[in-house]
Amino acid sequence: MQNLSTSVCTPQHFIVKTLGLSDYQTTWQAMKDFTDSRNEQTRDEIWLLQHPPVFTQGIAGKPEHLLHDHGIAVVKTDRGGQITYHGPGQIIAYLLLDIRRLKLGVRELVRLMESAVIGLLEDYRINAAGRVEAPGVYVGNAKIASLGLKIRKNFCYHGIALNVDMDLTPFSYINPCGYQGLQVTQTKNLGIPDGADILSTKLADQLQEKLLTKRLTEQHDH
Repeated sequence: MQNLSTSVCTPQHFIVKTLGLSDYQTTWQAMKDFTDSRNEQTRDEIWLLQHPPVFTQGIAGKPEHLLHDHGIAVVKTDRGGQITYHGPGQIIAYLLLDIRRLKLGVRELVRLMESAVIGLLEDYRINAAGRVEAPGVYVGNAKIASLGLKIRKNFCYHGIALNVDMDLTPFSYINPCGYQGLQVTQTKNLGIPDGADILSTKLADQLQEKLLTKRLTEQHDH
């Protein structure tokens, strides 16, 4: 997996890596290796990337939710959630965080991730919302972002996927996140002119802002 660029901010900030188009299984292994090797002093990282076409089935996934693979690879992975599709034109932000250091519970982190996407879309005057019963971000009844996490020894990896300008057809080959007939949408269809590069940067900025606000709040409280 090629590291195309790395930006490092001040010590309290996160390392953001832009990895381009990256194979799913290679990236997944890299996340596990990073998580296994990190300690309490390791900086948190956000990886921005896209994947070639792949279905990923989370630990709650059921085989019957894949209606037809149409030759697209299916990977059983260790994130929470069920089945989803990744492909070019969908931006992904993987969060490699020390959630104990951030004093974040899993549900709080999920809400924070959703709020980052909601905040990004608000910048374009698009109203979006999360759903308690079905994590992710929705515009009306259509899902625009999915998320899933793995927690290991108080560290998390995996993250959030935002549909930008992609072929949405493969979503019709599955019950996305286990929901039959769930509609999906993307930023292009909502009239947002900016492409994946700009939106991935904006998503990383939103995530860092939310996480830093959380960190500063904790420091102030203590």
